Amino acid sequence: MNKGKILSCICIMLFLIVFMSICAFADTSVAGAVESTWNQAKTQVQQVVNNVVFPVVDMILAILFFVKVGTSYFEYRKHGQFEFAAPCILFACLIFTLTAPLYIWSIV
Repeated sequence: MNKGKILSCICIMLFLIVFMSICAFADTSVAGAVESTWNQAKTQVQQVVNNVVFPVVDMILAILFFVKVGTSYFEYRKHGQFEFAAPCILFACLIFTLTAPLYIWSIV
C-alpha cells in the first residue's frame, strides 16, 4: 500500500478522534436543575404515593397475610405443625408499609 494513503488515513483518524473527544459543558448546574424539579414536583409525588401506592401495597400484603394464615391453619390441622415464618414475614412487611408514610419522606 502507498505510504501517502496510510499517512492520510492516520491523519483522518487522529482528526476524528480529537474532534469526537471534545467535552460538552452545560451552562447551568445539573444538580440545581434536578433539585428545583424535585422541589416543584415533591408534593404531587407525595400525594400520589401516599394515596395510591401505599394503600395498594397494603391491600396486597393484607390479602397475602390472611391467605397465608388460612393455609397455615389448614396445614396445621393436616400435619399438626404450624409454620410461623411466612405469616410473620408478611405481618412485618404489612406493619412496615402501613407506617412508612409517617417517616419515608423525611428519609427521602
